[in-house]
Amino acid sequence: MDVALWVALAAIVVILLAFLVSLQRLKFQIRLRDEEAHHLVTRRLPALMDAERGLPIDVPGPLRPNLADTPFHQEMQTAIGQFAGFADETRQRADRAAKATLISTMRGVQSLANEQQLAITEMQHEHDDPAVLAGLMKIDHANSQLVRRAQATAVLCGTWPGQQRSAAPVLDVVRGATSRIRDYLRIEAHSESELSVSSRAVEPVVLALAELLDNAARYSQPATQVQVHFQPAHNGLSIVVDDAGVGMNPEARERAKALLTGREVVDIYKLGDPPQIGFALAGVLAARYGFKVFVEAASPYGGMRAVLFLPNELLTKAETPAPAPAMNEPSADQRTSTGLPKRQRRSHAVPAQSAEHGNWGTGTPSVMGAWQRGSLTGRGSEDEPDDEKGTSAS
Repeated sequence: MDVALWVALAAIVVILLAFLVSLQRLKFQIRLRDEEAHHLVTRRLPALMDAERGLPIDVPGPLRPNLADTPFHQEMQTAIGQFAGFADETRQRADRAAKATLISTMRGVQSLANEQQLAITEMQHEHDDPAVLAGLMKIDHANSQLVRRAQATAVLCGTWPGQQRSAAPVLDVVRGATSRIRDYLRIEAHSESELSVSSRAVEPVVLALAELLDNAARYSQPATQVQVHFQPAHNGLSIVVDDAGVGMNPEARERAKALLTGREVVDIYKLGDPPQIGFALAGVLAARYGFKVFVEAASPYGGMRAVLFLPNELLTKAETPAPAPAMNEPSADQRTSTGLPKRQRRSHAVPAQSAEHGNWGTGTPSVMGAWQRGSLTGRGSEDEPDDEKGTSAS
């Protein structure tokens, strides 16, 4: 009887000990899961939201790796995946709405800028006073920058850059890009080329090159020049831009190279404040129209080198200007009653437009004519799409 009692008591003690051990283990598991849930709410999900907004943040992993093989861990990962999917869908919806709003707004800005451009052009035709023309040119320059910003924003949101009706010499394309940036006086072109950019690529190349020139000028000392030259090759032509600026660190250079490929989806929320749209725009246009843009580690002047490469498919031979017609014998109605020829008013000879290198100033009417020629290059129709409308940048 005593033996049976002791056996029963021992069994009860073992059961109690097993229960206490199981209870402690259960409490430990619950504490681990509570800590993991707290880590999810306070660390992982906020980091995931920051990463979705484009911030350079690493999303932390699970706090307790020993839960990796448990159903709880799998359910947590499922919840994170659903949260990430919902956040991404919400971001895309907001991105589409923001882009649609920006496109509509930029169309209005472009329309007003085009009306202003027409008014400026009419005034340039009506006035020949150098002081008035110089003032109009400053207004024209400011308007060109406004148009470029509106175009760039619209293109990044998925629209087309505009239509160009005729091919343009490469040097005129450089002039057109130069006329659209703030520090145009610091741009120096040191090359000539007999090639022209094909019609459909003129406006995209002008826009992309303007961003490269603007970037080079903004990140270099005001007293320095931005050098532009052409490098022909068997398969195309490179427009090389060298500055004497501060350059870029390796991380920024890798980011720029990624944007310039045009393969990355452009997220307007990740362009910064103020938005850094230059490389993103150049990459989008390069991918759409078939040219390439590169950034190199350094230029010979200590800054950065950017290269815009135009393949042969986007180039044509520049047209040779037709010779002036020979003087004809005066016709019968140009003679007097005595048979002598009537004296005709001679028109002043217009000197040929020089393609020599140099920067573009504002001092003389001839320079203003060169400016006008350059600023008109690449200005496409803002109300007609080009022949190959690009796909959305988003």
